Amino acid sequence: MEKRFDFLVIGSGIAGLSFALKVAGHGKVAVVCKGQLDETNTAYAQGGIASVMYPPDNFEKHIHDTLVCGDGLCDEKVVRMVVEEAPAQIKQLMEWGVNFDKKDDGTIDLAKEGGHSEHRILHHKDSTGREIQRALCQKVREHKNIQVFEHHFAVDLITQHHLGMLVKSHHTNIECYGAYVLDIPTGKVYKFLAKIVLIATGGSGNVYYSTTNPAVATGDGIAMVYRAKGVIEDMEFMQFHPTSLYNPGERPSFLITEALRGAGAILRTQDGKEFMHKYDPRGSLATRDIVARAIDNEMKIRGDEYVYLDARHLNKEEVMTHFPTIYQKCKSVGIDIFKEMIPVVPAAHFLCGGIKTDINGRSWINRLYAAGEAACTGLHGANRLASNSLLEAIVFAERASRDALQHFRSYAIPSEIPEWNDSGTTYPEEMVLITQNMKEMQSIMTSYVGIVRSDLRLKRAMNRLSIIFEETEELYKKTKLSKALCELRNLITVCYLIIKSAQQRRESVGLHYNVDCPHRRIKKE
Repeated sequence: MEKRFDFLVIGSGIAGLSFALKVAGHGKVAVVCKGQLDETNTAYAQGGIASVMYPPDNFEKHIHDTLVCGDGLCDEKVVRMVVEEAPAQIKQLMEWGVNFDKKDDGTIDLAKEGGHSEHRILHHKDSTGREIQRALCQKVREHKNIQVFEHHFAVDLITQHHLGMLVKSHHTNIECYGAYVLDIPTGKVYKFLAKIVLIATGGSGNVYYSTTNPAVATGDGIAMVYRAKGVIEDMEFMQFHPTSLYNPGERPSFLITEALRGAGAILRTQDGKEFMHKYDPRGSLATRDIVARAIDNEMKIRGDEYVYLDARHLNKEEVMTHFPTIYQKCKSVGIDIFKEMIPVVPAAHFLCGGIKTDINGRSWINRLYAAGEAACTGLHGANRLASNSLLEAIVFAERASRDALQHFRSYAIPSEIPEWNDSGTTYPEEMVLITQNMKEMQSIMTSYVGIVRSDLRLKRAMNRLSIIFEETEELYKKTKLSKALCELRNLITVCYLIIKSAQQRRESVGLHYNVDCPHRRIKKE
């Protein structure tokens, strides 16, 4: 059972759908997503997308802010490329129907967030990602050359390994011919064959118990590429968003966008005292790594479960105009943000590492590209600057599409690729084997591999995780595929990569803070 295309896109956020639209005029495109087309990390992005639009802002300022935030580990060539190519991609989004908020004079209303020296965040109220997702989904569904496969789970990439050839890590001749894809409702596994494959599977936030990511963010693309012997990089840099709504039991955690602090909201301890200036002269508008660690430290030394974000002094009309989603969410849990402070805690938010790519989105594996949060492009370094993620996704989708279109016609797909073989497997008798391992894995990562780490915690996490890994692999080998089992397997792989990468980095830098390693502080304010 096989399906053949020119381009296979795995993932349906801004990176995947924009790539699909850019190549669809040249061949048949399949978009595979394990849920609904609009069920993505992109749709959850509140703040906006960063780009230089008007003076006094300029490219050099945006480049400088990104490099400072990345704590010395950004690739400056990539940073410059992304920042300078951003305006053209913003224009493309607007041509596709994305509506950014504008002022009365018709200019784009730009917000400011932590780490930015100027107002440069384009937004649609406080639901920018949802607006981008809406426009892209509409364009994709209307395109005659794009076929959407919802509720289809990409299980493994197809390489020479499936033709009986030996494939080893860091080999330069590995080629990707598509993926084995599970049709979730029927349980059938199909061969999706393609000349070009793009991984755009988004984040991995669900390795932690508390995350702002939707349930679909399970690191599937990263895990698949790792199993296919591709190169994965900088996995220790998991960004915790400083301000998610403290509402125990709610998953995903509701994000209180950084733009609210950009508008003047102030972080306070439970006794009402402002504390961020003890940690950084920028106060509540310091970069996310600094703010998250500060909140974590205040909670630990005080024994509190949350801190407050104070927006009571802000202009009510402006808040209602720019942050209606936050206002309504807080109201739904009994908080009037104009009379009461908002209880907030850090939550896993964005993975800066991932599938290593070059400046055109090419991965280590030939014919395989990656873009969006699943990729490690060199833009973010040790810490992502707020609202640079959607920008990275759209710029690298453009880069990858241009590169792919230059080569795809010369690629052939081998005819002897075997069907998926699940002979000897049975349906699981107890789903608790999967759900309990998921809970244990998230508990291990939350307790030992969080905002602040130590050598002992990392060692203990790896030891505990190895038991869960062995149990899950044994279950995988003898069980019919299911979405839950595949997600657990992928998340365990991502956990391993995060811990291994954290153990190998012998310095505290950016988002990776290990109490047993020296803190290399190079940021320039």
